[in-house]
Amino acid sequence: MESPVLRKICSLNEAVHQVARYHLKSETMVFTNGCFDILHPGHIAVLSAAKSMGTKLIVGLNSDASVKRLKGATRPVQNENSRALLLAALVFVDMVVIFEEDTPLNLIQTLQPQVLVKGGDYSLEQIVGAKEVLANGGRVEIVPIEAGHSTTGILSKV
Repeated sequence: MESPVLRKICSLNEAVHQVARYHLKSETMVFTNGCFDILHPGHIAVLSAAKSMGTKLIVGLNSDASVKRLKGATRPVQNENSRALLLAALVFVDMVVIFEEDTPLNLIQTLQPQVLVKGGDYSLEQIVGAKEVLANGGRVEIVPIEAGHSTTGILSKV
């Protein structure tokens, strides 16, 4: 029997079917994304704030290849399956979808969340998918970041 945590980790195709069920139940879908290489309090703050903005929180997770292209040859520290499992274990995360591209644009266009959330180190103009979510009548929220918490900072201490 598959664990409830593992059921939260979906392929894009599975996510499309689950999102259709969410629509039927009039759920408000919130989307955020990232590498989540070393889960830290800053991530938790953004994810929990994101969940409070709707009824279902979908997290787009950069694949290992994507993280390597974005962050360099020494990253990710944890593989995509480990990162997905940690995110899925969080009570406020409803779905984790790993994506191969460098940005989640395809995922956002496909799933069409009503709310797009990013951490406060982004401006509206920098948020991938913001135009598309706004054009669909949704909203974009920027959550203030927790000072002193970053994966890069943690890795530099190690």
